[in-house]
Amino acid sequence: MEVHTMLPEDVKNIATNTGRSIPIDEIDSVFRSQYTDLISAPLGSRILSFSDEWFAAAENLITPTPPIRRPGVFTHAGAWYDGWETRRHNTEPADWVVIRLGTASGKVAGVEINTAFFNGNHAPEIAVEGAFITDEKDEEEVKKPEYTGWETILSKQECGPSQRHGWLLSNITEKAYTHVRLLMYPDGGIARFRLYGVAVPVFPQSQEAIFELSATVMGGVATSCSDQHFGTKDNLLLPGRGKDMGDGWETKRTRGEHLDWTIVRLGAKGEIDHIVIDTAHFRGNFPQKVQVFAGSFDKDPSHDDAAWVEVLEPQKSGPDKEHEYKAELKAVEGKGYTHAKLVIIPDGGVKRFRVFGKKI
Repeated sequence: MEVHTMLPEDVKNIATNTGRSIPIDEIDSVFRSQYTDLISAPLGSRILSFSDEWFAAAENLITPTPPIRRPGVFTHAGAWYDGWETRRHNTEPADWVVIRLGTASGKVAGVEINTAFFNGNHAPEIAVEGAFITDEKDEEEVKKPEYTGWETILSKQECGPSQRHGWLLSNITEKAYTHVRLLMYPDGGIARFRLYGVAVPVFPQSQEAIFELSATVMGGVATSCSDQHFGTKDNLLLPGRGKDMGDGWETKRTRGEHLDWTIVRLGAKGEIDHIVIDTAHFRGNFPQKVQVFAGSFDKDPSHDDAAWVEVLEPQKSGPDKEHEYKAELKAVEGKGYTHAKLVIIPDGGVKRFRVFGKKI
């Protein structure tokens, strides 16, 4: 990771898009079930460079969990903060951090800045810029403060202490970006940075290629669920098998006859080849049974829409295991689906839900 301290006085390509401020209690409903956090660390997003991180590391910005506080804890640099915090008295216009998206590229719909627990040392103002870079040589250039290819995604916005801030762009960006730069005027601290948008995947060239239609990096989005008391539905579509129960989907305990569900909008309409339901780390709280429905819809459906078709009848589940279903699938050849619905009976936890198939 490279550290630089310079920033040009004349930031390039300042745009007029100020975005619409979103009330704190509406941020989740506006963004989380419609869009993907394109810079989430579990997706593989990386901090490439920054101007300064004296008090707290820039990599904390993309931590997927909410920020925490440890009052009375001090490091060599000062009080411990769960976020990115730079030194006082910055001689440049702004501090900054360059981030590589976790998806191949993405179009941006909105921005969230959380200054939780930064009070008296929070960032007064922020802005967000983007660039589309595919060449490794160009990526080396984008790390540098003198890089001039940045385009403004969100122009300068005021921030307050210890709170979430959300801005919805007037329109989703026409261009897709691979890298973003967060600017903090002039210095201070930010706990979390979220960049909401739509993943723009690179699909296989072969029409017969089988790939993960549901993956977040391919544009998949978990649009709704019955419950997510212990772990969010969005975790179902992440790459890898995670590290513990905290990065899966887990519902609360129920009594009597019950079932829980999550609906997924696939990244592309496709024919299903096989399905993987992973219960990694769920050993005493895995579902008794799992079931899958699919359908083709013009808009995100409700869980009880009559057009849902059962593609996997209830199957007995097990602890801490990847369950693959192919022969068990009902006849789906030649049928294209836009959405899939995972049902767990009666409740419990699932780490990943993967729908594989070919794009049609």
